[in-house]
Amino acid sequence: METYADWAAWRRLDAAKADEIGQHLAGLPTSASKDDEGAKRFDLLLLRCQLARLDEDGVTLERLRTQVGDIAAALFAQTAIPSVQAQAVLLADLAGDEWWVDVTLPMLEAARRRVRGLVRFVEREKRAVVYTDFADEAGPVVPVVLTYGSPGTDLVRFRQKAQAYLRQHQDHLALQRLRRNQQLTPADLEALEDMLLQSGAGSRDDVDRARAEAEGLGLFVRSLVGLDRQAAEAAFAEFSAGTGFSANQLRFLGLVVEHLTANGVMDVDRLFHSPFSDNAPQGPQSLFSEEQLDGIVAVLGEVRQRATAEATVA
Repeated sequence: METYADWAAWRRLDAAKADEIGQHLAGLPTSASKDDEGAKRFDLLLLRCQLARLDEDGVTLERLRTQVGDIAAALFAQTAIPSVQAQAVLLADLAGDEWWVDVTLPMLEAARRRVRGLVRFVEREKRAVVYTDFADEAGPVVPVVLTYGSPGTDLVRFRQKAQAYLRQHQDHLALQRLRRNQQLTPADLEALEDMLLQSGAGSRDDVDRARAEAEGLGLFVRSLVGLDRQAAEAAFAEFSAGTGFSANQLRFLGLVVEHLTANGVMDVDRLFHSPFSDNAPQGPQSLFSEEQLDGIVAVLGEVRQRATAEATVA
């Protein structure tokens, strides 16, 4: 690339160099493409699935899985077409649930290659049409009193600065205990407070304000650094051991683990909102028994409690 980035190299082009270009450089861009738009869009959809799998972003993967499943289900209705019939087994898997449990990158890539050429058979009339009919209305003019805070007291900015500092010091013992879901001690909370003050993100007033809004300093810091994924999975290990959960139940628990990994803690009412409601529209009670739900709530409560130092007081 460095050689042929220089225009002079193209002036001395011979057969050997032309062959080298053909083997090692991409072809010239062209507007003449053999692929239709649907195939390219499916490529993008499956590549985004692969990226979400690599990033362990279960929320995004679940949303994309639904889109792939809709396409597969629409194609499965066209099995009178021989090329679609040849991929009927794969299409049924993509539209179902079992195939997506612990899906791998090679599986996603194989599905992309085998289905991309079939997307053109999806009936266009089945694509959703959205109609809007609204008009903006100007409301009454209301005076607003602006309050000005002193520099460094904006909580959003404080969070951003503190988060950047903490990510650079993740080897700190107290921070490691917090991320690994180990019970914090009062000494750990003092160490975390010192870290926030040393970060230069804000003053002690900012730290006190963050502690109050998060209902605990440990909970605030956990929301910045998240929970170690292995720790989140271990928190549910005993609960899910030997239960024989279905694919939908395992996917639901996987979303809970993803949320804990990203956010550190989780309120119980989040179980009734997206992306959890996408997997269980009637609520988690439609997937789990009352006893199982109590177990999930207990695990979430224990994860939250370990970010405080209450249990260590003798």
